[in-house]
Amino acid sequence: MESLAELRSRALACTACPLSERRTNVVFGEGDPKSPLVLVGEGPGENEDKQGRPFIGRAGQLLDRALVDAGLTREMVYITNTVKCRAADWSTGKPVNRAPTEVEAVTCREWLVPQLATIAPKVILCIGAPSAKNLIKKNFQITKERGKYFPCEFAKTAIATLHPAYILRQANISGDGGYSLLVADIARAWEAATRLAQA
Repeated sequence: MESLAELRSRALACTACPLSERRTNVVFGEGDPKSPLVLVGEGPGENEDKQGRPFIGRAGQLLDRALVDAGLTREMVYITNTVKCRAADWSTGKPVNRAPTEVEAVTCREWLVPQLATIAPKVILCIGAPSAKNLIKKNFQITKERGKYFPCEFAKTAIATLHPAYILRQANISGDGGYSLLVADIARAWEAATRLAQA
């Protein structure tokens, strides 16, 4: 099996879909490749595209805080995304982040699937609906099905949680915007991952 470093090196040169045309960096993933828990988000935004690292903008800072509040650090898990290049709408001339299309997500499975196979996590925590639709089931409903365990071909089990970007938007409207749910889901995912790792 190809090593993560070899896979990353090939992914950095990918031109399989149009997202490659406007990217600054491929955002492959980072963290502990031996971790029993992998977090899979939707795709890189502006900050991630600039620096080539996942979850480092405002949403990433919220995710870091949630990891700490769940008793973890970023270095204890592995973090990646459904697509490795920024998905944005350029129709106005200024890029606006958007969810990856199904074609883009399917194309990028060329990297995501072997990446997950190499890490072989016990639990995958899908961050947001697009990730859950890609890795759990196509008709996943985040508001109804977050926090529940599902069978997954890439881990012993998968669970989905709210995306930090969604929480930031909701927090302006009401209370914590779902932040406490994110912390609880991370804690549950880690507990399951460590238990399965010891089994």
